[in-house]
Amino acid sequence: MNFSYNLLINYLFIIFIFVLLLLFISIFFVYQEPSIDKNSSYECGFNAFMDARSQFDVRFYIVGLLFLIFDLELIFLFPWVLIFWHLTFMGFISMLIFLVLLVLGFLYEINEGCLIWK
Repeated sequence: MNFSYNLLINYLFIIFIFVLLLLFISIFFVYQEPSIDKNSSYECGFNAFMDARSQFDVRFYIVGLLFLIFDLELIFLFPWVLIFWHLTFMGFISMLIFLVLLVLGFLYEINEGCLIWK
């Protein structure tokens, strides 16, 4: 496969310059006047009454990590599906091993009770 990366590098360079240009335009040409009203709390309508650094239940983090793990496996599955009919036997077996390990990890997660909220 003969692919030149010059077009991609030029595109990324143009995007980088465009982002910097927009950033500098917004900093230098937009009138900015900080005030008490702009710096006040606006999300819930009242000032915070507790410390924002309170402890969270570890299950929130576990569910987030599990979502990342089982969502990132799609990055490996999607190209495999696209070239499925052109794979050799070893390509099929290697992806089958990946899927078996993924299912075993999911079964272990269910067995440990990571998704059970008490």
